[in-house]
Amino acid sequence: MARPVVGIIGNRHMVNDEYPAQAVGLSNLEAVAQVADALPLMIPAVPDLVDIAHLLDVVDGIVLTGGRPNVHPSHYGHEETEKHGSFDLDRDAVALGLIHACVDRGVPILGICRGFQEFNVAYGGTLHPEIRELPGRMNHRMPTTGALADKFTNRHAVHLTPGGLFARLFGADVIEVNTLHGQGIETPGTRIVIEGHAPDGTPEALHVKGAPNFAMAVQWHPEWQAGIDPVSRPLFQAFGTAMRKDALRRAG
Repeated sequence: MARPVVGIIGNRHMVNDEYPAQAVGLSNLEAVAQVADALPLMIPAVPDLVDIAHLLDVVDGIVLTGGRPNVHPSHYGHEETEKHGSFDLDRDAVALGLIHACVDRGVPILGICRGFQEFNVAYGGTLHPEIRELPGRMNHRMPTTGALADKFTNRHAVHLTPGGLFARLFGADVIEVNTLHGQGIETPGTRIVIEGHAPDGTPEALHVKGAPNFAMAVQWHPEWQAGIDPVSRPLFQAFGTAMRKDALRRAG
């Protein structure tokens, strides 16, 4: 069987602060290629360049990666403030529709960090602009100092729903993950099932209720050293397995 093709959404990027580009982190490409055993294909987060229906005729799965810009609050009925940070309206336009299209067609889709938040917004949920300001919450943002490996090191536990999709996938009810995000889920959207929480109550893992195929997302960054991490590896392997099973089904 040919390796599955995975569309990985890009992020707006400026080369030398003047040349517009689209970019995907190397860790995302490596996780898809080396752990999910698939061929990574970058999708430009530019609505004028992407036809979602045709895209899903080409790929076997989709990954919505993290990204520094946040989902614009107008998508979930909130007013824009300084706390919401920067935005990428083009990515919003591609990603939110792509989630619904993948779920409706049964195309496996994995959300990471911003992708996790996009899942929630796509189904009518809302986001906190700055969760570290909420009573009892920790600072989930990336540390401002230290080596990159230190910034991506595990920083807290995630308590999973016993017997849920994630607990069965990881073979445990408690896992350890990294954390590099400022925003988080405020109210879950319809069809969004939260299956994991940080010790401070922040939602960390979700799936789409009733999805006919893999439709899962996490708030942490499993792409970092996915080949050797005991949590990241089974997540990407399960994503790869879902794509191969779906390819066999479509081939009859």
